[in-house]
Amino acid sequence: MKVDRRPYRRESEDSRREALISATQSLVAEGGPRAATVRAIADRAGVTPGLIRHYFGSKDELSRAAYRQLMDGMTDKGSEALAELGAAAPARLAVFVAAALRPPVVDGAAVGLWAGYLHMVRADPGLQAAHEAGYLRYRDTLEGLIRDLARPDITPAQTRAEAIACNAVIDGLWLEGGVLPHLFTSGELVRIGLTSVGAILGVNLLNEQSFVPELSLASLG
Repeated sequence: MKVDRRPYRRESEDSRREALISATQSLVAEGGPRAATVRAIADRAGVTPGLIRHYFGSKDELSRAAYRQLMDGMTDKGSEALAELGAAAPARLAVFVAAALRPPVVDGAAVGLWAGYLHMVRADPGLQAAHEAGYLRYRDTLEGLIRDLARPDITPAQTRAEAIACNAVIDGLWLEGGVLPHLFTSGELVRIGLTSVGAILGVNLLNEQSFVPELSLASLG
């Protein structure tokens, strides 16, 4: 009887695609986009160069896939945290913000990868589209959580503006936390992020300490 091996092949293909994306990301983080040559990517991933075209069509498409994965990472981690949380709206917002301001999202290699790609975004429509989609995905999720606070007399335009402002605060803390981690004490980025986002929205997100491990009573003192 013939054995159906398709599940094994699919798993292998997924693993190889992920290995190529991971290799591309590590090379760009280490030496910028120019370091991520076809040969270097294949060597780092432990595959033949021809597999890049097989799985992605071109090195440019692989590069865009690697950037999309980076951009989606912050939203994915926040969404994973929310999926296990059946709490009130302020707690859900606090958990989502906190997820973006702790490892593994706050990471020097991730910042290096982001910086390596950033100067290429305006020149490459594919990368620009990936950047825009990643930004809007995070901002839209954040805006939905802000809207769920159900504050009286808040217009959709104000909620949108608040989401933009809160996103900017989170981005700035993520950037500095990744580049200069030694300047921040344990849980400090989370506390500052929740304090700042709460100030923009007029809510006290630090009250949600039972849902955010970093917010111990001692650290709030």
